[in-house]
This record gives sequence, structure tokens and C-alpha cells, in this order.
Amino acid sequence: MSETALHFKTITEIAEGIASKQLSPVDVTTAVLERIDQLDGQLMSYATVMAEQAMAAAQEAELEINAGTYRGPLHGVPIAVKDLCFTKGVRTMGAAKVLADHVPTYDGTVIAKLESAGAILLGKLNLTEGAMGGYNPEFNIPKNPWNPERWTGSSSSGSGVATAAGLCFGSLGSDTGGSIRFPAASCGIVGMKPTWGRVSRYGVLALAESMDHVGPMTRSVADAGIILEAIAGFDPNDPTSLPNPVPNMLEGIRQDLQGICIGYDENYATNDIDVELANAVRAGVEVLADQGAEIVEVKLPDMDEYALAWPTLCSAEAVLAHAATYPSRRDDYGPWFRGWLDMGAKVTGADYAKANNLRAACTGHLRRIFEGIDVLVCPSMSAPPHRVSPKMLYGAYGARDPKFQRFTVPFDYNGAPTLSVPCGMNSEGLPLSIQFIGKHLTEPLLCQVGHAYETATSWHNLHPDV
Repeated sequence: MSETALHFKTITEIAEGIASKQLSPVDVTTAVLERIDQLDGQLMSYATVMAEQAMAAAQEAELEINAGTYRGPLHGVPIAVKDLCFTKGVRTMGAAKVLADHVPTYDGTVIAKLESAGAILLGKLNLTEGAMGGYNPEFNIPKNPWNPERWTGSSSSGSGVATAAGLCFGSLGSDTGGSIRFPAASCGIVGMKPTWGRVSRYGVLALAESMDHVGPMTRSVADAGIILEAIAGFDPNDPTSLPNPVPNMLEGIRQDLQGICIGYDENYATNDIDVELANAVRAGVEVLADQGAEIVEVKLPDMDEYALAWPTLCSAEAVLAHAATYPSRRDDYGPWFRGWLDMGAKVTGADYAKANNLRAACTGHLRRIFEGIDVLVCPSMSAPPHRVSPKMLYGAYGARDPKFQRFTVPFDYNGAPTLSVPCGMNSEGLPLSIQFIGKHLTEPLLCQVGHAYETATSWHNLHPDV
């Protein structure tokens, strides 16, 4: 066991301790619940803490393990999930007033799979209303543990904060336009957006179903692979889930990068991007080359042009996702998401078709780019976490500069897997993040590349002082 404080240990380390019986699931769960009680009043990452259920599950896990039944690396490990994931008998609100009393009668598939793996569910994590850009004024806003005045990454903000601050050992987020990658980057952790369909969305509140992804947020690449392997796989309740067998996500994770072609477009990754971030990503490319990867120069088209189509697609699909409560309960939504739904309600069929054609064109360009490479590297977002204000977070919807989603939306369009990893700290002490994008169903390769990068650097070992 390393000398790292218990709450900042990785899932891999906790699993080793539990498997060897050096650590007790009950003791570990108790310690994390105590830390939540001490700190989350200021960080506000949790919407619901499931303390009683967590302790009961920890006791059951300990009995099973002591009896010789060990389910694997999540057995007895405390994790948390974004409050979009249906949890039987526990409120699942999506940070929306219209769903404040929504108590599912069944578990979503990802919850059932985590429980089958023996994970201990600590609770449900806060997010932006409807998993979009702003918060409902009646819900808490998670605070960035590196600096409470800075952005926490939008939708999966509670997942990013809780994981970074040691209030869970890993979490689930969702990503429709960047909401795994943005909070991972803003909070200095690892975030993996799987291939679209790799993880079932059954029992997960939707934003825009054609682009919604569910994936892990952790403090190491290996941990992301562990959680993804547990939640992935075909689900007959979700016909869009992929029938492909779930591979060992960590097979080959310790191999070097010899023979792997990594694409890098200097203009795409640095033009009009924060200078310190651009330099950190450049340095990351050099690290990959030192690890044996072949760096291939590629040329992407102007992705900002294609990102402009995203609000049309997402807002229109959001109206469908909220058909039970919008427009009938329009006034119960907060200003930001209400404005988003109002915009989506005005989208015509021709508007949607035009935007969808742009999405298809973007996907086609990326397909061509990936013909000569295995992985593409770029930033996770265009700048370190920006300053925020209550008006910005609770106020009305406002259009974003397309460069804001330059590194996220194209890969929600085409459903390719992505992995975001800490790659530095800027002069203000804020985390920076590098992103690796793979071809469909190449998550094990992304784990290999991300782990090689981690092995050669130490940014993932930095934790906020809370």
C-alpha cells in the first residue's frame, strides 16, 4: 500500500488492500462517509448521500470476501454516480425541480452492473439541470476543490468534484457535448467517454439520446478501465447498446507505445487556445513519442463550424426527452434550461436536418483522419476552468463560442471513445488536461496510451488541498 492518504488512493490500490484483507470495506466506507460529512457542506457534490445503504452493502461485501467470495476489483469499493442514473427507491432528480419527487422503482442498468460487481454506492451526485449548462436555483452548485470561484465543468460537476476531493474512489458521469471531459479537465481527474452504445443508457435520464454517453470518472486511467469494464455490454433493454463482447480493458495496459500511430494537428490543438494549455499538450505529445509512439501530423477541418450545429441537435432532442414535463411545467424549470428547451421547441424539421447533415459531414472528415492513425491527441477543452458567477450559472441561456466545444462535440457526433488525463498545472494552480481519442471500441488501447502517459508523468498524483 502506498503512503497516499486513504481517501486519495486509487481503486486499484483499494482493491489490492481489500483483496489481501489489509483493508476492510466497512472501514473504508466509514472513512469516506465521514469525509463527505466533514467536507461536502462546502463542496456540495452530493445531491443524496445513501449512508445507510452504503454501510449495509459494505457489511455484506466484507462478509462475502471473508467467506472467500471475491467478485473483482470493485468489490467493497465505495463509488458514486451522477444523479441521472435510476436508483431503486432513491430520488433521481437530474437537478430538475420537475423531477424532485421522482423515485424510480428499478435500478438503471449501470447501477445494477455496479452492484453486481460488488461496488458500494455512496450516493447520487449533483449536476446541472437536465445535464445541460446551467443550474436550477433550487439546487446546489458543486464547488471546484482547486478554487471555488472556478468552473467545475458543467453537467457532471458533482462527479468531478467528489472524485477529485476524495469523496468517492470513482464515479459515473455522462457526456453529450463534453460533460465527462469538461469536469475531468476542470477538476484534474481522468474521464473516459466510451464508444456510443458501449454502455447501456437504460435507466439514465436523457438529454439528447443520439449523443448521450455514460462513462467513468476516476483518479487514474486503470481505474477508468476497471469501472468501464464493469458497466459495459449489451443490454436488451437498450436496443442501441452494442452487441460486441466486453474486452479486458486493462489487457496490455503496461505495454509501451511502440508501433502506435498518434495523430496531432498543431493548428487544431493550439489556435486561439490558452497558451499554457497548448504548451502542456505539446509537451504531452513529446512524452508519447518518448514512450515509443509514432507521432503523425494530421490536418483536421475547421471543427468550430461543425460545433455550431450542436445546439440545434441537442436542444431539439432535449424537448423530446422532457416531453412529460415541458411545456406543461415550463415555469418549474430554471432560467438556463428553460431557455434551452424554448430554443429546442422552435427547431423545425429542416433546421434539424441541416444540423444533422453537418454532423454527418464532421463524422466523415474524422473517419478519413483516422485512416492513418490509431489515436488522435488534443486538449480536453480550450482553456483552464474559467471564473464563474451566480448569474452565469443560474441565469438565462447564452450562446457559447464554438471553440468552447471544439474538442468535445465532434466525438459526441461520431460516438468515438475519448480519454482525458491531467497534463499539468497552470500559473494559477489550475489543472490542465490532455485528451486521447480512439477508433470505435478501442477503449483498451486508450487505457494503454493513457497509462503510458501517466507512468512518464506525475500530474495525476496531484490532489486539491481541501
